Amino acid sequence: MRVLGIDPGIAIAGFGFIDKVGHKLTPVQYGCIQTAAGTPSQERLLQVYDSAVALIDKYKPDAVAIEKLFFNRNVTTAFDVGQARGVIILAAAQRGLPVSEYTPLQVKQAVVGYGKAEKRQVQEMVKMFLKLSAIPKPDDVADALAVAICHAHSAVMVQKINEVRR
Repeated sequence: MRVLGIDPGIAIAGFGFIDKVGHKLTPVQYGCIQTAAGTPSQERLLQVYDSAVALIDKYKPDAVAIEKLFFNRNVTTAFDVGQARGVIILAAAQRGLPVSEYTPLQVKQAVVGYGKAEKRQVQEMVKMFLKLSAIPKPDDVADALAVAICHAHSAVMVQKINEVRR
């Protein structure tokens, strides 16, 4: 199973593709989509959308996992991130991909085992799980890989629950 994890944003959207075979997680590609400050919002959203489409078409994930937007004190930032999430979800939906959403608490719980883990703990676990030589930078990239790992772990549980129900 190939998972695309996304940490959404209008200025920087982190992405990470991982393959899960059995219990083994392997990084495929990771990085970030960046847009320039001062660029009109609609152009930035188009850049995020076009980049998401190109990544999905190139790496062909089986599923997309995206971080849920949590309350942010800066309403303008929350709206921008919500719009970026929307165009990324649209890109996935247009390609028929299932999209799962996870809160930061769920991601931390799945990756570290503790929902209130510090960012550095999550980054270290991402590095360990994927056998990386260094923590991916910027932080948005490590966060996206953590979302992908969360989904990879959760997908197994969902599959087992569905098997029991049959």
